[in-house]
Amino acid sequence: MALVGAVVKLGGDVLGAPALGVAAASIARARAAGRRLVVVHGGGPQTTEMARRLGIEPRLVGGRRITDQPTLEVLKMVVAGQLNVDLVAALRAAGAPAVGLSGSGGLVRAHRRPPRAVSGSDGAAVDFGLVGDVDGFDLALLELLHGAGHLPVVACLGAGPDGQVLNINADVVASQLAGAIGAGALVACTAVGGVRRDKDDPATLLRRLTVAEAREAIRSGAVQGGMIPKLEEAFASLGAGVGAVHIVAPAEIDAALAAPGSVGTLLLP
Repeated sequence: MALVGAVVKLGGDVLGAPALGVAAASIARARAAGRRLVVVHGGGPQTTEMARRLGIEPRLVGGRRITDQPTLEVLKMVVAGQLNVDLVAALRAAGAPAVGLSGSGGLVRAHRRPPRAVSGSDGAAVDFGLVGDVDGFDLALLELLHGAGHLPVVACLGAGPDGQVLNINADVVASQLAGAIGAGALVACTAVGGVRRDKDDPATLLRRLTVAEAREAIRSGAVQGGMIPKLEEAFASLGAGVGAVHIVAPAEIDAALAAPGSVGTLLLP
């Protein structure tokens, strides 16, 4: 597959002003430097906010959302709708020829996840509802878009063979896509800008971590909440042959690719 370069994952915490414009400018600079990119985005905070406005109380286990039918409808509106539209508009304003995609359109093939234990579930199997595990990607579509000069921007939904739309964690989509296309790097952009010993203290940022060190940080409780699935999917990417995983702030995407380890946290095998 000729589609190489980097997958950039944007969390919902950087999809509002002013971080959205900053991230879009950084992605545009990386693309202008000749890097072939695919952007994947989530939208957890915005989905939670909208769900509560509609009287739906979110349920999460280990930073992962349990998705019933009403929650899935919110995800369609917020992630594949508002956030994808706004992100594409910001990227185009920054000079990147972005085109928005929903994984449920055949780009992300998935099946419904069976109940399973995860970090944070104390060993109990959890039924996550309408949540998908990735089976594969339409890589030919991505190659076609790149060949035509477009920047693909993928919302983190997928669909089963029966057409059932499924919620998929954006970190999962990004990490597995990076492995499938043989990307040299996965860049995860978050407001925190990296892994910290103390999540509330920027001075405790860890510049470099091996997988073993990151696993110990999870085990000891130094890493908690939504950072856990990010790291676990980063482990999977590295295991699938992705060269490195960068966890960075919105303004640092291009710098991470140009000079690995100079910004944020660089995760290595």
